[in-house]
Amino acid sequence: MKTHELWNVNFLNQILDTMAEGLFTLDDKGTITSWNTSMKKISGYSAQEAVGKGCGLLQCSRCYGEKCPADIGECGVMRHGKTEAKECFIRHKDGHDIPVIKNARLATDNDGQVLGIVETITDLTEIKEIKQTAEEAQRKLKKVYRLGNIIGKSAVMQNVFDAIRAAADSQANILIQGKSGTGKELVAGAIHYNGPNAEEPLITVNCSALSETLLESELFGHVKGAFTGAHRDRKGRFEQADKGTIFLDEIGELTPYMQIKLLRVLQEREIERVGASKKIKIDIRIIAATHKNLYDLTREGKFREDLFYRLKVFPINVPPLIDRRDDIPILVNHFIQKGNKREGKKISKISTNSMKKIMEHSWPGNIRELENAIEHAFVLCNSDQIDLKDLPIEIRESQMVHQSNNTTNRYNKTDQVPSNKKPFLLTKESLIGLLEECGWNKAEVGRRINKSRTAVWKYMKKWNIPLQKQP
Repeated sequence: MKTHELWNVNFLNQILDTMAEGLFTLDDKGTITSWNTSMKKISGYSAQEAVGKGCGLLQCSRCYGEKCPADIGECGVMRHGKTEAKECFIRHKDGHDIPVIKNARLATDNDGQVLGIVETITDLTEIKEIKQTAEEAQRKLKKVYRLGNIIGKSAVMQNVFDAIRAAADSQANILIQGKSGTGKELVAGAIHYNGPNAEEPLITVNCSALSETLLESELFGHVKGAFTGAHRDRKGRFEQADKGTIFLDEIGELTPYMQIKLLRVLQEREIERVGASKKIKIDIRIIAATHKNLYDLTREGKFREDLFYRLKVFPINVPPLIDRRDDIPILVNHFIQKGNKREGKKISKISTNSMKKIMEHSWPGNIRELENAIEHAFVLCNSDQIDLKDLPIEIRESQMVHQSNNTTNRYNKTDQVPSNKKPFLLTKESLIGLLEECGWNKAEVGRRINKSRTAVWKYMKKWNIPLQKQP
């Protein structure tokens, strides 16, 4: 071989040995003729061990759908001229599988005569490990920060998550206690949908939204002719929840008569429709919730003690937002993402001053108030960042709160609600006007007057305002 040809061969070999990818060649008989340094790193075989052997040495898991070794005459590369890059596994010298991307191409001379095959191997081990690490981190993140639709990383919320998981595996009656806006309904949903009866119905009833007569019919159903307007038989919510879960929100609002009716259901697991004498067996899980202190109500004689202890077989206390400030940043981020999806905006962050004010606010309305504040900001924000001017006035004027048990809602002692113009005095007439403006959407009315949906229901009940717009 001439000197310059020898120099070219040596130079080419050095280039091949500097490649991060593994590269080897086969002759037209399927025998390995060259093997670069990266192939040794990937496979464990040295060039001395590989050269002269067949490609079956690597035991590739995929080769045109067939396992190696294959006769070179049957090799798909010989028939098709090349293979598309594909993920597969090759067997390391030590016996373990290596994830790789394999590519092969037929080499021919100027006359089209087959010289052999060139194959490259890209090691995916590191990429696979990074991907697995990322997936594991994501799983841990979901486990730590989220359960169902509940978000929280604080220690108090981890306790709630643990309680939800324990409750989900049981059929015991659950009593969820917490202030308005803390997410008691979300907790009930998480218990149901993480339990064995997740495919069965979850029926929700707000016990403060209806009068005693209507609530009785709503829960127990009625038969035709039971009362004026009962034109047909109707299933109640207890029957609808059969095999599943019924969530009784604001249980502390039950009248003494309805407390007795519910106690019988808990004791006997059977109901009677209004106007009927036939008993109907039901198989349900009961979850109740209240923002009131039922223990105090029992001492005052306003809530039956026997019903209280029947309901609180497994109590779960949902902390107010002021006791879980660590969760505020991730909740804000969640509500921003939710707002972007809803409004079609691209808000990506919140200013430092805005977040400072949010962290200082006492949040008497808890998570519901926080979500409403971010929705308010979305209405005003015209950039990719929520600024202080976009937040509601009561947030902008917040002062630092040091202790949660000294925190009070500046607006909860009267029916005056803050606005950018002047105080708004809530009366029966003004409430009806707001209901008309909001299409009788109680949640929207609550947002406008900075009160919970339950509070709106209570005012409607107090002033004998019908729950739905009358025709």
